[in-house]
Amino acid sequence: MQVFHTKSKVIITCNKRLSKYLVQEVEALGYTIVRDFPTGVELNITLTECIKLNLNLRCASQILYALRSFKINSPEELYREVVDLPWEELIDFSGYFSVTSNVDNETITTPLFANLKVKDAIVDRIKEKKGIRPNSGSDANKAVVHLYWKDDEADIFIDTSGETLAKHGYRKIPGKAPMLEALAASVVMSTTWDHKSPFVNPMCGSGTLAIEAALLATNRRPGLFRMNYGFMHIIGYNEEEFFAERRILKDQVIKNIDLQIIATDISEDAVDVSRKNAKTAGVDTLITFEVCDFADTPVPEGGKGVVVFNPEYGERLGVHTVLESTYKRIGDFMKQNCKGYTGYIFTGNPDLAKKIGLKAARKVEFYNGKLDCRMLEYELYDGSKRPDEKRPVRPTSTGA
Repeated sequence: MQVFHTKSKVIITCNKRLSKYLVQEVEALGYTIVRDFPTGVELNITLTECIKLNLNLRCASQILYALRSFKINSPEELYREVVDLPWEELIDFSGYFSVTSNVDNETITTPLFANLKVKDAIVDRIKEKKGIRPNSGSDANKAVVHLYWKDDEADIFIDTSGETLAKHGYRKIPGKAPMLEALAASVVMSTTWDHKSPFVNPMCGSGTLAIEAALLATNRRPGLFRMNYGFMHIIGYNEEEFFAERRILKDQVIKNIDLQIIATDISEDAVDVSRKNAKTAGVDTLITFEVCDFADTPVPEGGKGVVVFNPEYGERLGVHTVLESTYKRIGDFMKQNCKGYTGYIFTGNPDLAKKIGLKAARKVEFYNGKLDCRMLEYELYDGSKRPDEKRPVRPTSTGA
């Protein structure tokens, strides 16, 4: 089964509300999108072409290569369809595989049962053809098979990513309540930042927003931080394809760039974590870190850049009242210290956002986990209101 050279349906998944930015990335890489939907996009490409996508995409979660689509109404029918596939030509009988699934069918009360049926079918097929039983389990660091089953329609995929792409591999120390890297990249992409003017990130936490900004500006792709993917454990994999793509990643990094990225936090531990994560990402020399109250964050004059906050949302009891004062201070800081900039606040609490005291020019919808969030944009005028033609233009590409 020559999956590396055979075109098939490929689904690239992402977290809800990130598909707009995923579309921008995929199209910028030269791929034609068959369709897009709230949690991903569909392509028609080979498994080899999935290698480039895995190494380049910032906003994606998994890249799934379809082996077969079928209609089923029971676990027994699922087993029969899966056991019919030539798994001995895909998974090394001496290797290891895992099964994941997304199931919505009345005959399945738990996805684990569907996973077990798929696993049994694969094991039985390989044992019949090769006489040896392959190992299987829950680890996603080898070959991964994914089942999508809704009502009576099902697809069986090779998960070419394995471990999720939403984690970019540089954040060895997560810090307190970190923002997922794929979300942080999308948040930066949603701003008007031109990758040249100052990027100011008070309350930086573990530094993910500032680091993703530096990675975007220098065209450093997530594939630079990772050496293991699901596609590497499929029979027919040619490692030369992977290393050729990785050389391209290294060659396209923008060096000797003049950037002003400023990240501050009142917590010395948070700033220490941020510095270490930035060093792992190779952008520590491009970010100025400082321990201070957010109101003391240095803002370059005349920079016409962006200032981005990701403050606490006040989900815990008793915290809300304290944060009302903090949000008001954030608004005062932006009005007084960030004139000429575009301000952004990422929050999951609309009531606290009202305390900022500024009218949002734009609201961008995101989810942080399952929490409904907004990215609020504020035009912080320097003197009189800027005419439309002088307002910053929102980027439409990935910054490649």
